[in-house]
Amino acid sequence: MPDPRRAIPRTDALLAEPRIAKAAAVLGRELVKSVVKDVQQVARAGEIAPDDVVDVVLARLPAGASSLRPVVNATGVVVHTNLGRAPLSPSALDALVAAGGTTDVEFDLGTGDRARRGRGALAALAAAVPDAAAVHVVNNNAAALLLCALALAPGREIVVSRGELVEIGDGFRIPDLLESTGARLREVGTTNRTSARDYAAALGPDTGFVLKVHPSNYRVTGFTSEAPITELASLGVPLVVDIGSGLLAPHPLLPDEPDAATALRAGATVVTASGDKLLGGPQAGLLFGDADVVERLRRHPAARALRVDKLTLAALEATVRGPLPPMRAALEASVESLRDRAQALVRALDGVDAHLVASVAAVGGGGAPGVELPSAAVSLPVRYATALRTGEPAVVGRVVKDRCLLDLRTVRPEEDVKLLEAVRRCG
Repeated sequence: MPDPRRAIPRTDALLAEPRIAKAAAVLGRELVKSVVKDVQQVARAGEIAPDDVVDVVLARLPAGASSLRPVVNATGVVVHTNLGRAPLSPSALDALVAAGGTTDVEFDLGTGDRARRGRGALAALAAAVPDAAAVHVVNNNAAALLLCALALAPGREIVVSRGELVEIGDGFRIPDLLESTGARLREVGTTNRTSARDYAAALGPDTGFVLKVHPSNYRVTGFTSEAPITELASLGVPLVVDIGSGLLAPHPLLPDEPDAATALRAGATVVTASGDKLLGGPQAGLLFGDADVVERLRRHPAARALRVDKLTLAALEATVRGPLPPMRAALEASVESLRDRAQALVRALDGVDAHLVASVAAVGGGGAPGVELPSAAVSLPVRYATALRTGEPAVVGRVVKDRCLLDLRTVRPEEDVKLLEAVRRCG
């Protein structure tokens, strides 16, 4: 009796199969070839028939060359750090595609000469924060603080409140970051109360700058006080204010969240912020402030190591100039619209144990601690949590009291159909 394994298609024949060859043109020949060999091995073990090899190869091929998978964020956390923080707007995604080719990122097409790198993004940020005399962009907000320490306090002291020596995530801490530059921290005040007098008493010939850090991922309440920017700006030394979240101007839903424009008007020399989070763009560190100081930061040797690429610059400019980014749309969505969408999904899931429930969403991403956003969610049996998370597309909700909640505040309206189909496939 002939060995059925002899009927398994050869590697070259499989790679020449039109559908597999088309996938190789997108994913790369080596990636596709590795999948082909894996499936052939499964067929040799007798787990699939030789006639099924092509279909199994096609089923196992990834959607793209990257291992990252798209996820529907139904957690109710608007800026979810583990899910990539802020989703980019359609205009920012278009900008990424355009920037992926050859661009004029550092070239003046009119004169034929070299031009200021990222001038479009810088101009957009300057227009959005007119109180800033100058703007610079680095690869994240931690890098912005690092550059300030390197340029303004090499071997000198940074005066900072004890209550603002925060951990910024994944075990990284502001004091460790700053001291890694060779600067020394001069801690003042107490955990819960620090006054302008505390800062003034610590100033001396070794002072590089005063640093004010917004504790964006926690809140201290009760017997507390902090020195306002206006008082710190009058101390006669540079004042660096880290607002963290990337809010460029006041927002009515976030009255306690600091913003770049207000901090500059209050007298900050430099304001550092994030390009993602509450701005809703790509990860980047933004520096706004005094023209001479920002130029010192821009010309520091470390600025080269901290600079952003053309993709970030393109997405950042499109975020600032373009329509409302998804993060802001989620933040500002009315509860009524969320409830209507959730109710429509529940009706469409006839026969599924699905209910409309009230929910409470959060801003997330280390911003606006304590701010609760009323929302609406679809409640499902808890078994759906794993099935949805491991399905296609992946849907991540949250489990509350043995129910899987899909919070609509963080699901874009155009994703409702995907969400519906994903739940049906798990039924």
